Amino acid sequence: MERRHVIVRGTVQGVFFRASCQQEAARLGATGWVANRPDGSVEAVFEGPPEVVDRLVEWCRTGPPRAAVSDVQVTEQQPVGELGFEVR
Repeated sequence: MERRHVIVRGTVQGVFFRASCQQEAARLGATGWVANRPDGSVEAVFEGPPEVVDRLVEWCRTGPPRAAVSDVQVTEQQPVGELGFEVR
């Protein structure tokens, strides 16, 4: 199991980024959460098998169709056993 903390910058709020991220995480079987930040970025945590977490991080580099991602910051963390995937 891996856990990664991701901050996505660009045009990522108001474009269904969180809902799309939740759908993608559910499709791939990952756990964690996604949230808007006050500075206009989106923050997410993904937990799961390495290949699943890798795919979600890659998805964040593009996001949903209306997003315009300019930067993705990724930090590896110790897994904590997240349950489900929530939009915060």
